[in-house]
Amino acid sequence: MGVVKLFATEGSLFCARIQWALKLKGVEYEFILEDLANKSPLLLKYNPIYKKVPVLVHGDNVVLESLVILEYIEDTWKEHPLLPRDPYDRATARFWAKFNDEKLVLQVWTACTGEGEAQEKAKESALESLALVEKQIEGKKFFGGEQIGYLDLVLGWMPHWISAIEEAGGNKIPEAEMFPSLHQWGQNIIHTPLIEECIPAKEELVPYLRFMIGYIRSSSANKP
Repeated sequence: MGVVKLFATEGSLFCARIQWALKLKGVEYEFILEDLANKSPLLLKYNPIYKKVPVLVHGDNVVLESLVILEYIEDTWKEHPLLPRDPYDRATARFWAKFNDEKLVLQVWTACTGEGEAQEKAKESALESLALVEKQIEGKKFFGGEQIGYLDLVLGWMPHWISAIEEAGGNKIPEAEMFPSLHQWGQNIIHTPLIEECIPAKEELVPYLRFMIGYIRSSSANKP
């Protein structure tokens, strides 16, 4: 079916979800580590619009954006289905995935790395969003039911990355006991062997996140 290559960084939560999906599906792939401070010519060739990771190359096909890549993986390799069969359940999973990428990640990031009033507002918003997600996982082992599914992969950054972002940014979001169902789900997912082996060590992740904080701040300061 063609060679599979993943252009990624080891600290990116968006790249981690792709690694997890490929491993759950049993797909062999080449991991190509990118340096975001010195992007490779191949990355710029494959993703000339956004110039970022992850990028999945499958034979002659180049697939961009992590949620799109997840759906491509789901449609291409049938082992270990990620999305539910029921159309409504599939739509619901996609909704919460979009909610995560467009709201929750940014809220947590700003709550941990921001300053002043913006940081306080983001913290409040992040707590509201986490409470909404908490309701979705109550009484379940995984969002996908008894096995890890699409939404588990999308939200799987939370149990490891939030504490690392807190450490890198210097601000904390209240402890996990506020959200007991999310906390238990987090333990279930990060201790799944296929997931655990792709989680970067905290001592490597925190410096990466500090670099990203500086990179984003520098990019924002240079905008006209």
